[in-house]
Amino acid sequence: MPKKVSLAVSRGEKLPVSKGAGLTAKGRAKYNAATGSNLKPPAPNPKTKADAARKKSFCARMSGMSGPMKDEKGRPTRKAASLKRWKC
Repeated sequence: MPKKVSLAVSRGEKLPVSKGAGLTAKGRAKYNAATGSNLKPPAPNPKTKADAARKKSFCARMSGMSGPMKDEKGRPTRKAASLKRWKC
């Protein structure tokens, strides 16, 4: 089972929904150190074939996730913000 890593907007490890959601460089570094992963920053404008493939994979995976694009007050959810940030 993967190790649970606590990340928070208040500590600067995650971006708020208003700024596109997702992890900051600090959050990726903390997660990578704790789990041995190799998370990379978003690739909305891929420069390499590898980044283009990563974007395609992310967009397909996230677009297919269940859940609303807006919350009960009509604001975009973290899912909607991350898809917008990746230009999906």
